[in-house]
Amino acid sequence: MNPQPNNPLHGKTLEAILTELVDHYGWERLGQKVRINSFINDPSIKSSLTFLRKTEWARKQVEEIYLQMNEE
Repeated sequence: MNPQPNNPLHGKTLEAILTELVDHYGWERLGQKVRINSFINDPSIKSSLTFLRKTEWARKQVEEIYLQMNEE
């Protein structure tokens, strides 16, 4: 029995989501969509993950962008 059958993010790690977004949009465009320093100044997966894990509003925005990207 799958406890989250309607959750498109189920089973996706934050790192996998971020990596797909960076591959699709690039850091510059992603930084325009979500205005956080770890996307704009010297961006890296590691620094971005650290920030996103601590900051719920930013993580939610990233998840929303990911869902929108998969609807395109």
